[in-house]
Amino acid sequence: MTEPGPGEKPDEEPLVRRDTERRSGPVTLRRKRVPETTTDQRLLDRKQPTDWLHADPWRVMRIQSEFVEGFGTLAELGPAVGVFGSARILPDDPAYAMGVEVGRLAAEAGFAVITGGGPGAMEAANKGAFEAGGTSVGLGIELPFETGLNPYVDLGINFRYFFARKTMFVKYSRGFIVLPGGYGTLDELFEALTLAQTRKVTEFPIVLMGTRYWQGLLDWLGDGPQAKGMIGPGDIERLTLTDDPAEAVKIIQTYEEPGA
Repeated sequence: MTEPGPGEKPDEEPLVRRDTERRSGPVTLRRKRVPETTTDQRLLDRKQPTDWLHADPWRVMRIQSEFVEGFGTLAELGPAVGVFGSARILPDDPAYAMGVEVGRLAAEAGFAVITGGGPGAMEAANKGAFEAGGTSVGLGIELPFETGLNPYVDLGINFRYFFARKTMFVKYSRGFIVLPGGYGTLDELFEALTLAQTRKVTEFPIVLMGTRYWQGLLDWLGDGPQAKGMIGPGDIERLTLTDDPAEAVKIIQTYEEPGA
């Protein structure tokens, strides 16, 4: 019988043996976690099932590819304004005409116009930029009820993941103009507000288009979260409310970062 090693009891197997431990990159596997085959074996096995395509490590590669494609495509875009708004706005809605005018004036001011690339308010802003001869960008998202990029998009990227898509909006937009919208628009609006409030990004102007539509939200923010001390006194002031597309674009155009 061999002498017991450190931490072992006589006449017992070691707690951890070399053949029950394996390193897989930065990961250490022991005991029952050690697979019966190696990574290379599984890679080269022709009978291997394809469910690995849907596993989380593979999703990381897809996520990475979306960031690479987004950064690579938009890095040389130049000054741009992000326009948010509902996909459900119809062409005969006054908000659609407002979106067209926003896109047109933004393009004439030298901005590329970035939208979610869908129908409704997004299509309107892309249409305005397209008709003005500007750069019309659509950042699409894979959704079961979306129909793809609208016909006025000149430069389009389709994303699987909302967070990758949002990163592109925030990184490449000098400011945001928000047309009437629902949950998706509110999500994008409050994402931008949160990043600015927490100083995760350089501050940027955010303009709400449509006083009748947005005034109730501003009133609630003042009477609720601000009155209860849950947002600061200046947080509502990050938002500008207007009905004038020219004013909205001018705010983006003339905005100066605090302390700049």
